[in-house]
Amino acid sequence: MNTEATSRDFVSSYIDAWNQHDAGSVAEHLSLDGVYFDIPIQHELTRDGLIEHLKEFFAQDKNRYQLVGEICTGETSIAYQYRAIPQDEGDNPGWMGAEFITMQGEIAGKIEDYYQDADTVRASRRGIVSQRYAKSGLDEAGLQKVMDGLTRLMVQEKVFLDPGLSLPQLALRLDCSVNHLSQAINAGFGMSFFDYVNQHRVKEAMSSLCCKEGGAPPILDIALSVGFNSTSTFYAAFKKSTGQSPGQYRRARFKA
Repeated sequence: MNTEATSRDFVSSYIDAWNQHDAGSVAEHLSLDGVYFDIPIQHELTRDGLIEHLKEFFAQDKNRYQLVGEICTGETSIAYQYRAIPQDEGDNPGWMGAEFITMQGEIAGKIEDYYQDADTVRASRRGIVSQRYAKSGLDEAGLQKVMDGLTRLMVQEKVFLDPGLSLPQLALRLDCSVNHLSQAINAGFGMSFFDYVNQHRVKEAMSSLCCKEGGAPPILDIALSVGFNSTSTFYAAFKKSTGQSPGQYRRARFKA
């Protein structure tokens, strides 16, 4: 059971690791099979992925992090606010964030990071990612070319409707390597391949959920028609994108 003392110790140690700019120490607070979610840029990282990401982030990050207010403790959860304060920018107040942590005993199984001034942080993190990808042969011009081609396939050809759509298939259509396509999605759109594809599927489903002509189609039919293989995956992706279940979204639109 999570206690207030355990929560205080965890948060204190976690924030201290961020202030030490120590990627390994930060990641040690996450279980081996844990997941870190950067919510504003919709980026999901494993423990090893978090280490690699933070090594590059900390190479440029000049912020000091501090707890703001009280720590909220649940039986298996911790939530708190923090402020990131630039150390060398005079009166710059920095930006606010919040962490929502699901615990597995005394270690985190899931960490969700939300923050304000997302445009500034997003630009910083995209810059870091883009620099890394440039080293592998994909510069900013190449990044934009792949992004433009991918957008065309999604918007004009709606390739996301294919439930078997894969990264290699898209790379073949775009005449680029799988690695470069993955890099373009991660750096350019700030999300994973699956989140990117599902985002388009959800947008398509939203139109069908609002359709009243000929009666409202069953939600399962809509899920399958836009490329999902199951209702559970559809519900999870829909709620992640909209904050509502498909049923809640439909009812709200029909009442409007």
